[in-house]
Amino acid sequence: MSAASPSDDFSPPSAAAPVPATLASAQQSPESQAAAATMLSRIGFGLLAIVALAALVMAISLWQKVGGMQEQLARQSADALAQSLEARTLARQAMDTVRDTAARAALTETRVAEVALQRAQLEELMQSLSRSRDENLVVDIESAVRLALQQTQVTGSVEPLLAALKSGDLRIARAAQPRLAPLQRAMQRDADRLRSSASADSGEALQKLDELMRSVDDLPPLNAVATRGSGLNAWQPEPIPADAAWWERVLLTVRAEARSLVRVGRIERPEAVLLAPDQTYFLRENLKLKLLNARLSLLSRQVEAARSELATVAASLNRYFDPASRRTQAAATLLQQLQALVKTSEAPRIDDTLSALATAAAGR
Repeated sequence: MSAASPSDDFSPPSAAAPVPATLASAQQSPESQAAAATMLSRIGFGLLAIVALAALVMAISLWQKVGGMQEQLARQSADALAQSLEARTLARQAMDTVRDTAARAALTETRVAEVALQRAQLEELMQSLSRSRDENLVVDIESAVRLALQQTQVTGSVEPLLAALKSGDLRIARAAQPRLAPLQRAMQRDADRLRSSASADSGEALQKLDELMRSVDDLPPLNAVATRGSGLNAWQPEPIPADAAWWERVLLTVRAEARSLVRVGRIERPEAVLLAPDQTYFLRENLKLKLLNARLSLLSRQVEAARSELATVAASLNRYFDPASRRTQAAATLLQQLQALVKTSEAPRIDDTLSALATAAAGR
């Protein structure tokens, strides 16, 4: 196999038989290889420089970024530290404020508790004073009413009792206590009842007493002797007929004179007949005094005394005066009516007021 010529190296390969690259490179000259190597090394150094420059640029860029991040982190850290210090300061101030607020709240609660206690004590004191005032008012009214009731029972006049009830009514109205309203209504009812009972039959009874006192002087006593003519116990002779004979007239005249001298009757009460004529005046005056005492008893509302005096007058009227006389019968009828009027009247009673006073004193 013969060696190839230089011109053969630059001939184009044929399509039918291609030449391998290693073989072609092996067939190159050393100068071209050195140049190629130099070129390759330059290219590698260039690439390496470019890569190094790019890496340096990237490193510088990254360093700047890292520095910026560090500065930003430092600023953020400083801000965070400042904010933390501020937050700590605010937290400390908040804690101090909360502590002060808690202390003030505790002090306020203590003062509120003290004020509530003082208010409760004050309300209790006011209620105690109010109850004490009401109790004193009830005690004063009760003592005044009972004293007036005793005066009424002694004197018989309802004026002291009415004055006591009116005074108690005015005091309760000035006190303005709803708890004493039932007592006030009870006192008003009793006062109205006393006024109506005091003026119901007193006028009629006094009128009948005055009429009976005026008729005492006209009452014929049992020991009165019949006299001729007009009078309290007058005797009238029998009339003589005008056509009578003279002897008949004489006989009638003698009989009339005889009858005027002698009177026959039945004596049931000897003490009334044996009463001396001059004592009749004192009998009438005694009856007038009894009736006057009954009048005074009615005016003073002493019902029992008035009944006793009227009973004494009735006994004297039946004992010493002629029951067959019309005037005696009229006086007896008038006395019975007067006794009926006095019997219907009762002693003043204030049961409603006393019951209301007992209820108010018990605190119900």
